Amino acid sequence: MRSRRYTIIIADRTSGVVRRVTISVRQVLASTCALLALPILIGMGAAWKAKSDVSELEAIQATLELENANYRAATNALAGQVESLQAAVSEVGARSALDPNVARAMEKLPSLVKARAMGGGTEVQKSAQTMLSAVTSPEDTFGLLRTLLTAIETGLDSMRRNVERRNALADATPSIWPAQGWLSSRPGARRDPVTGEPEFHGGLDIAGDKGQPVYATAAGTVVSAGYQGAYGKLIEIDHDFGLTTRYGHLLNFTVKAGDQVKRGQVIGQVGATGRATGYHLHYEVLANGKLLNPLQLLTQVPHAGK
Repeated sequence: MRSRRYTIIIADRTSGVVRRVTISVRQVLASTCALLALPILIGMGAAWKAKSDVSELEAIQATLELENANYRAATNALAGQVESLQAAVSEVGARSALDPNVARAMEKLPSLVKARAMGGGTEVQKSAQTMLSAVTSPEDTFGLLRTLLTAIETGLDSMRRNVERRNALADATPSIWPAQGWLSSRPGARRDPVTGEPEFHGGLDIAGDKGQPVYATAAGTVVSAGYQGAYGKLIEIDHDFGLTTRYGHLLNFTVKAGDQVKRGQVIGQVGATGRATGYHLHYEVLANGKLLNPLQLLTQVPHAGK
């Protein structure tokens, strides 16, 4: 069926020009439908775009929530690591405190003894500034923090071992007087009290009353307790780190070989056994087999450093 067609005549009275426009009903209807459908199509397109944007935003939100959850977990882990480090620092700080008297005595020990005690130790060498220059994202930041905290933990472990060995050296340092009395002879050249001949005296002679207590000047293991020629009844104690002490001319022993002793513990009694002219204690300190002057280490009276 042919579509109806209409002609519209437009005349200009001034110029006399006549224009005719022929239109088809079908074309008019199609144009009208198109005009009516355009807003609908625009609305549908906007709705589809909005739905697509919402879906994209939902995906981004899900990703962010997952990242936030990961960051929270990483933050909690780091917080726990920091808390553990704080406790470790407090522990090391508390254990590193030394009796000032013992610390002064330790300073006078030969460098070889102190080197044997402290060992090499390890230090954290990485520079935080250099590591920070590589940070480009939050993941890098958390990774850097974990690396730094792990390095600090390693350093603390090394520090803890050093503190333990330093404390062991402090316990092993002969720092108290081995007996109460008066100093009758110092280390060095002197005349032999028996023969009157010149001799080298390797220790301290502390005169006192018969039976006065004799004290271990540091923690250690009794190597021997017996009669040793001119020393008479002698106790020898190994304190580790190459340190040894000897206590001669004793009246009696209160310890035996193999016993573990502490600083200030009674180990015997002042006597005059062996080559002695009166009641006194002969006391020696050796480092790696060489005699030291005990006076440079003695900072406390007996009992003060238990």
